[in-house]
Amino acid sequence: MKKAIAAVMTTIMVISLAGCGGGQPAGSASTSAAQTKAETSAPAETGDKNSVSASLSLGTGDPSGTYYAYGGVLANYIASKTEINTNVVSTAGTIANLTGIDDGTYDFATVQSDVMTYAYNGINSFEESGPNTSFRTLGALYPDAVQMITCDPEVKSVSDLAGKSVCVGNVGSGTYYTAIDVLAAYDLTLDDINPVYQSYGDSAENLKDGKISAAFVVAAAPNTAVTDLSTSKTVYLIPIDDEHMGKLIESGPWYAPLTIPASVYKGFDEEVNTICVKCTLVCRADLDDDVAYAIVSTIFDNKKEIAALHAKGEELSLEFATENIAVPFAKGAAKYYEEKGITVEIAE
Repeated sequence: MKKAIAAVMTTIMVISLAGCGGGQPAGSASTSAAQTKAETSAPAETGDKNSVSASLSLGTGDPSGTYYAYGGVLANYIASKTEINTNVVSTAGTIANLTGIDDGTYDFATVQSDVMTYAYNGINSFEESGPNTSFRTLGALYPDAVQMITCDPEVKSVSDLAGKSVCVGNVGSGTYYTAIDVLAAYDLTLDDINPVYQSYGDSAENLKDGKISAAFVVAAAPNTAVTDLSTSKTVYLIPIDDEHMGKLIESGPWYAPLTIPASVYKGFDEEVNTICVKCTLVCRADLDDDVAYAIVSTIFDNKKEIAALHAKGEELSLEFATENIAVPFAKGAAKYYEEKGITVEIAE
């Protein structure tokens, strides 16, 4: 099973990365890692943290997801406060972003905290490919809710997905790996369902047309694609019960309980207990320390202003940014957190 998944993953990642050039620019054009390093200016002697300059590329996610929209907001805000300009690129998600950092396509990216941990340590689904240590953490931004969406009121539990067509995200995406973990907690594998590999937008369309029974969406709630779906169909969220939630959290400390409020989607008025991971900003390991410092300080020193541009800004928190992160931080980021009284791990 692992070998089959690894083979498919490799093919999809190559295709995904080949098609990543159509992102929406939020600043200058994308540059290679070598070019970026050469163009980086040191801070002025005055110590102004915003005096660095660089042209960077940011890998995000599905155009209908929060990674892409929020990534664009952050990039534009950073550009307004510094001389760091960023090209924001829509991608296939976490794996494409980590691969893109590794090969120099992206300078920083939004990723899921669970998958980045697996990749960095070469564990779980990354045992065969081995560790990817080419990236460092800048900080967690907000919780990504694990949302299992259905339009069938008879599907009330993850166990009910057995034998049904279920979208588990694009192969190699963060959603894909989280879906595998959630299914495993219920003693299910991809072999026990009819897995469908699609974006959030496509899976919402297929739920609307009755072509699939459910879809995994690992994103901030509400999600744009699901919100659009709820205007024409009644959307139900499948909960994770306490027993299986405990099993998931025991298997990975990067998972945490989360309650999705009632009426987050039109027509569904029940609270739903699920788990979450962290949407985390990471960068290439050799990103200039002053650039890393400027990015992190600009984001976390300006929560109020960013929140006025995107609701996820309200969830910025130094504690959330640094707790239960299993991948070492960039030195520039660590310097900022140290100034705030928080010590984080850096690589030797």
